[in-house]
Amino acid sequence: MMKKNLLFTLFCLIIMTTNAQKNDAGSTINKDLVKNNPLVAEWKTPYETPPFSKIKLEHYKPAFEYAIATARQEVYQIAAQKSKPTFENTIVALDRSGKLLSRVSSVFYNLLSTMTSTEMQGLAQELSPMLTEYSNELYHNAALFSRVQAVYKEKDKLTKNEDKMLLEKTYKAFVNSGALLSEKDKETYNEISLQLSKLTLQFGENLLEATNEFEMLFTDKKELSGMPESSLAIAEAKAKEKGQTGYIFDLTAPSYSAIMKYADDRELRQKFYISYYTRALSGKYDNRDVIREIVSLRSKLANLMGFKTYADYVLQDRMAENPKNVYNLLDQLLEASLPVAQKEVEELNQFAETMGLEGELQRWDFSYYAEKYKNQKYNLTDEMLKPYFKLENVIDGVFNLTKTLYGLTYKENKKIEKYHPDVTIYEVYREKDFLGILYLDFHPRASKRGGAWMTSLREQSIDEKGNNIRPLVSLVMNFTPSTPDNPSLLTFDEVTTFLHEFGHGLHGLFSNVTYESLSGTSVPRDFVELPSQIFENWATDSEFLNTFAFHYETKKVIPQDLVQKIKEVNNYLSGYSFCRQLSFGYLDMMWHTIDPNQIGDIIDMEVESNSKTELFPIVQGTCMSTTFSHIFAGGYAAGYYGYKWAEVLDADAFAYFEENGIYNKKIANAFVDNILSRGGSKKAMELYIDFRGREPQVDALLKRSGLK
Repeated sequence: MMKKNLLFTLFCLIIMTTNAQKNDAGSTINKDLVKNNPLVAEWKTPYETPPFSKIKLEHYKPAFEYAIATARQEVYQIAAQKSKPTFENTIVALDRSGKLLSRVSSVFYNLLSTMTSTEMQGLAQELSPMLTEYSNELYHNAALFSRVQAVYKEKDKLTKNEDKMLLEKTYKAFVNSGALLSEKDKETYNEISLQLSKLTLQFGENLLEATNEFEMLFTDKKELSGMPESSLAIAEAKAKEKGQTGYIFDLTAPSYSAIMKYADDRELRQKFYISYYTRALSGKYDNRDVIREIVSLRSKLANLMGFKTYADYVLQDRMAENPKNVYNLLDQLLEASLPVAQKEVEELNQFAETMGLEGELQRWDFSYYAEKYKNQKYNLTDEMLKPYFKLENVIDGVFNLTKTLYGLTYKENKKIEKYHPDVTIYEVYREKDFLGILYLDFHPRASKRGGAWMTSLREQSIDEKGNNIRPLVSLVMNFTPSTPDNPSLLTFDEVTTFLHEFGHGLHGLFSNVTYESLSGTSVPRDFVELPSQIFENWATDSEFLNTFAFHYETKKVIPQDLVQKIKEVNNYLSGYSFCRQLSFGYLDMMWHTIDPNQIGDIIDMEVESNSKTELFPIVQGTCMSTTFSHIFAGGYAAGYYGYKWAEVLDADAFAYFEENGIYNKKIANAFVDNILSRGGSKKAMELYIDFRGREPQVDALLKRSGLK
């Protein structure tokens, strides 16, 4: 996501979140707190990285209160100025305010995703309304907005693109947060946003708890017929950790996907499938009412702001601009992929029948028979490839790829504190220039939410003294862990995911802009996946694979016939994959364009939304929406289409690499100069044209995917 941290949007908001109305020159701040609270004290650590070992649960709330008070004073000084509003004394000053609050927030919300606990979740529920109220009071401060408006009216006097973008973003942040509303409507806005902040947190917590609630212990290995030894070893290690004998499988990604792909027992696959898609669908973790409330409140918020739907409200600042353009893209891709997907599923159904399947192919059969058919058609399995993808070797391979393309080098730093023993930390350099710090966190644990994402513990910026503050970037995954007998051996999909997240990481590390609000991944949602998705393209390249894909036992490089098979299988079931992603995009748009008065049964509405992309018999009583954290607990509401939008960009951009050689340093440097280092300092389409020389075209994606 992005695969980037779903709390990124909140961080961006918090950077400028201040309360000028509740402050005056007489505000008091507890100075003693600085001495005793590691979250707000000076960090005398390497590169001013967080001192995780010193931070305790009881430090967070007073740190937030202190940081808020500090930011209030900073912004009070901006709003209370007697001097004429200028770009420097108002817009730039706002961008540079709230640094302490940003620091405290980044630590808390990063650990909330990676090292959570019941206590942290409870604290998050307490902090969320504080921060939302705090944000609303900033954006509804008449004196402050008056200064912003005054500068905005003279925007044509600015000459630098980055200055123009910061002014535009700042002004729109106020307007989109209700600064132009009446006092009564501002109160309504505050109430809605406060409720939404609580509900989105509740959605994510319900999903995590519901996921952790299910696990199965198998004491008889025969019950797990078909499962590879590597998956069994992980499950056995999991059981031992819990003081049990046998094999534990649960709904975390490596465990669940292994059952669905390999378990011969059809009833077992069905049980896991239904358990997975009934998460947060009943009992105390039921998310259905949460969805209804979120959708209704978002619609009310959009209407309050003068928009027909929440999608209209969100998309005004995206590359897509409006729902019509989103649907045009989705429909265009569906037209190209649906006939192919239907043929693929029919072909797979016929294959399953030859293997003894009775009746129609069901959803819990798909991954199982898709894997079997792939093995027969291409003679390629995950188990054949995994020995060549030892995690440490994959890391070396990705590091070397960035060295070849961009001249990067990495130096492990064991003096920087980790938030968990699994984390590895590196200093990153380009030639002799220090780019930033990279945290790598690979494996699942009960305290970490599922999925994979990139986030930052500090964004890049240039301070008022001209110092280039380099970023602290973190990549978080849930990859296959090691066992007592084997190292961590990744599937090819996990290798691709690592490249994806690393692309986001490069976007953060290369950032070289002045203003924090525009740095790194602070770009439109439908543009942010370009740097990540384009990096996946090297996964199937022989030259790249030959640098690191060595068998973990024999040390022999991956055979070329396997590499060729990887390339051949790359578009296996591409029509199905397209339709699956498009279904998520349509579902997201449905929830954010619907009249909330028309909301009926959540499951029925999802079925109706999926009807145009449906390829399998409907499984009654299951639901994906209650687990759709991207749009209900993160920053992708009315934005999930962005993955496909960005695929158009990445395929078109990579075609440019291919035309000139995928290791062409001139093209690689152009990608750094025009995309990776520029953040949101220019409009996304302009950045793309600066790199590519023209607007993107969809043909490259259809061709790459075998759909044209």
